[in-house]
Amino acid sequence: MAKTKVFMSFDYDHDEDLKTLLIGQSKNDDSPFSLADWSIKEHIDENWKAHARRRILAVDVVCVICGKHTDTATGVSAEVKIAQEEGVSYFMLAGRSEGGNVMPRAARNTDKLYKWTWANLKSLIGGSR
Repeated sequence: MAKTKVFMSFDYDHDEDLKTLLIGQSKNDDSPFSLADWSIKEHIDENWKAHARRRILAVDVVCVICGKHTDTATGVSAEVKIAQEEGVSYFMLAGRSEGGNVMPRAARNTDKLYKWTWANLKSLIGGSR
């Protein structure tokens, strides 16, 4: 069975360590997903948005890793907005086990912040197909 392609959105300035953790999990033998691309650290303009849109349209689901400053990460909000506009499934993952995780400003009131466990991750990604 083909693995689910995941776009990873995260706050480059504060949560790059969380990106590394998710990359590690994607390499597990029983991982149901592969990371196609992740957030782009460039000035946010129309070219950036077009590039992000192409990447997001090429995946099955967007995983938004939420840390303590995600609400101020304009790139993460832009990526979530693109996923919403294009109808691409996405979910919010609580990145810091000690708490204090916040969702991006573009999150909808109905969006839920899920605890980062291997079981949750496999379920959220598996349910996106």
